[in-house]
Amino acid sequence: MTLAELENAKAQSLAEINAADASQIDALRVKYVGRNGSIPALIKAMKDVPKEERPAFGKAVQAWKAEVEAALGAKGGAGAGERAVEADLTMPGRWRGLGVKHPLSRVIEESAAIFARLGFTVADGPELENKFNNFTALNTPAHHPSMDRSDTFWFGDDCLLRTQTSPVQIRTMMANKPPIRVICPGRTYRRDTTDATHSANFHQIEGLYVDTKSVSLADLKSVLAYFAKEMMGDGVTVRFRPHFFPFTEPSVEVDFTCHVCKGKGCNVCKQSGWIEVAGAGMVDPRVFKFVGYNPEEVSGYAFGFGVERIAMIKYGIADIRWLYENDIRFLSQLG
Repeated sequence: MTLAELENAKAQSLAEINAADASQIDALRVKYVGRNGSIPALIKAMKDVPKEERPAFGKAVQAWKAEVEAALGAKGGAGAGERAVEADLTMPGRWRGLGVKHPLSRVIEESAAIFARLGFTVADGPELENKFNNFTALNTPAHHPSMDRSDTFWFGDDCLLRTQTSPVQIRTMMANKPPIRVICPGRTYRRDTTDATHSANFHQIEGLYVDTKSVSLADLKSVLAYFAKEMMGDGVTVRFRPHFFPFTEPSVEVDFTCHVCKGKGCNVCKQSGWIEVAGAGMVDPRVFKFVGYNPEEVSGYAFGFGVERIAMIKYGIADIRWLYENDIRFLSQLG
């Protein structure tokens, strides 16, 4: 388009706007200055204008845009009304409703408050970790499946996205002497998107208690039973099952009574009446050796659970992906 053609187009558009009534203004606004309108299309096509003509052409297009917007504003319409309201600072503001915290944030904050009553503080660490903190110091054997690149996000041979918040426990022990009583909430990553209950990105809260006095499995069970009742209500029952983890010995799986059937058995809990929530156990002596502790002088327990799993149980969420879609219709139901 030449400058002469541009002037003709501008004159035609202004005449069309001046002749239009209020019901036609919004359609003309879209036609000329909307995202796919005539003027934005010319601005995008500036690269095709000869370099020597570009400055004059650009000024002409901007002048056309300004005149069209002024003409549209003079004729009224929804856009002009909105600008007038926004410009009048004396008018009352628009009420957009009270927001609510995301369910994951709520579970993390509630968990931190519950464990704080038991003397636990919050520890934090980086999401980008090294192999020693994420695997070796946790007594993970070299052949363990989690070491494989099909399970973990690796960047080279010694850098990875942490698969758990356990490295924060390692860092805490290496930087401090017992007693230690911390929880470690945070984001973790695994190559796992197999179903509606798994995601490559998820959150964990892990806990660690180490002391020079005797710490027993009974202490661990009492802490987790207290957490379950505070988080899920007095009706919840906790079950501990023997299990194996490289970094704890003995190890247990922790189950809560199903929130849907209250332990009677349903499709959600596969008729068992229980839902697996956490893994836990007494810290393996070899882990203490990796961080420089004498296993003959200290003892302790560790536990970890998925924040998403707790949120799904607590709020009756069927699909983990709903937690990440930022759909206001879903989030507003949890207020």
